[in-house]
Amino acid sequence: MEKTRAAARRTASTIVVRPAPGQNTRALVQVGPLTMPAAIGRSGRSILKREGDGATPIACMKLLYGFTRGDHVRFLKTALPMRRIRKDMLWCDQPDNANYNRLVKAPFKPAHEEMRRSDGLYDICLVLDWNVTSRRRHRGSAIFFHLIRPGYQPTSGCVAISLRDMRRILPLLRKGTIIRVV
Repeated sequence: MEKTRAAARRTASTIVVRPAPGQNTRALVQVGPLTMPAAIGRSGRSILKREGDGATPIACMKLLYGFTRGDHVRFLKTALPMRRIRKDMLWCDQPDNANYNRLVKAPFKPAHEEMRRSDGLYDICLVLDWNVTSRRRHRGSAIFFHLIRPGYQPTSGCVAISLRDMRRILPLLRKGTIIRVV
């Protein structure tokens, strides 16, 4: 029983993402007592998220699972289900395709994102349940919690933190952890 209580204290049920003062493309991520800087969408935050608008949705989203570049990042400690990214993994972001906002396999002609990126953003990439379990066309796709670009440059609508901070919080995450963008 004591182990169960201790494990519960070491997990985060909610992660809060709030705007950073004075910059609409920056945020502060709070995980329990930890607060860290983050980048968000190039258009800031939006209640009315649309495909391609560059905004991070203001919403409560569950963490579903994650991806990792095992050839770049090793020895991750997390209870979150993680999959190793393969060269043929893509994410469909074409609203009129039946695979919209889903993982697909190359070759794939419709619009998509490559999961195995050369810039390292998806070396650790966590899938948020924005328009995934209950999809609606044009409501936005590929809303992830991933690694930052140098200088905390804006994302296309995702939440991004440093590798160091991601390693610090991964042990606290599990499937169902809520990411609340306010």
